[in-house]
Amino acid sequence: MPVLLPTSLSEATQMLSDTPGATLLAGGTDLMVEVNFNHRKPNDVIALRHVPELSQWSLNKVAGTVFIGSAVPYKHMESGELAQLVPALAQAARTVGSPQIRAAGSIGGNLGTCSPAGDSLPVLSALDAIVHLASVNTTRDVPVSDFMVGPKRNSREQNEIILGVTLPIRNGRQGYAKVGVRNAMVISVASACFALQDGSPRIALGSVGPTVLRCPHAEQFLSQNLAADGSVSDDVAKEFGRLVSQESKPIDDHRSTAVYRRHAVGVLAQRLVQRGVQS
Repeated sequence: MPVLLPTSLSEATQMLSDTPGATLLAGGTDLMVEVNFNHRKPNDVIALRHVPELSQWSLNKVAGTVFIGSAVPYKHMESGELAQLVPALAQAARTVGSPQIRAAGSIGGNLGTCSPAGDSLPVLSALDAIVHLASVNTTRDVPVSDFMVGPKRNSREQNEIILGVTLPIRNGRQGYAKVGVRNAMVISVASACFALQDGSPRIALGSVGPTVLRCPHAEQFLSQNLAADGSVSDDVAKEFGRLVSQESKPIDDHRSTAVYRRHAVGVLAQRLVQRGVQS
């Protein structure tokens, strides 16, 4: 198959415009699995690894936000300054596959594939991320809740490239956890991200619905029962977990059952809110 190698964003968007239906390739950790199993047969590929605008991240201290390019690999999120700015994302990044996968995989890949099991997606949802897209003539910003529209479906137009995401820098505690069929290098059976900002709790769930889910009833309950220091009693944490379980929408599949997923995600939510996980 033809593989195009742009070296700038403008060149990449022009190539995509000139090659309708081309497949975008960053790390390839999702795409190449599908190609190897003959689930996808791309006619044209645009490889984005040499587009510098997609491989950088930056901090805006005035706005209190961090921008992460769509091709920044997970290995750069595991530790260092970026991990300190977004601890939940660092925790999620550490659970992604092997070191080799984390050296290639990226947030852009998770967003492009839009599997509800994508490890970074509950973090983006809980932190109300904004997804940035670009085509030849236009750019647009989409709340991540509007970007993820269904199982392996997103709102990216055919002529658009995912530039990256902007996340607010939260001063409250946050954490990510998941369960799978083994302890490492596993696709999540259930996952959750909890974040607390100025007394406002947020919980987002992965692998227990057609896309990543927020739990508004559980969030409202917790906001009404937080102590002044942000702590919760055991009873409140248990009820929070129960409400999260109720708002999940899992199914049975080859990795797990709906019953187990519903139970597991409630336990994850309860533990995260009790722990107040920090990186």
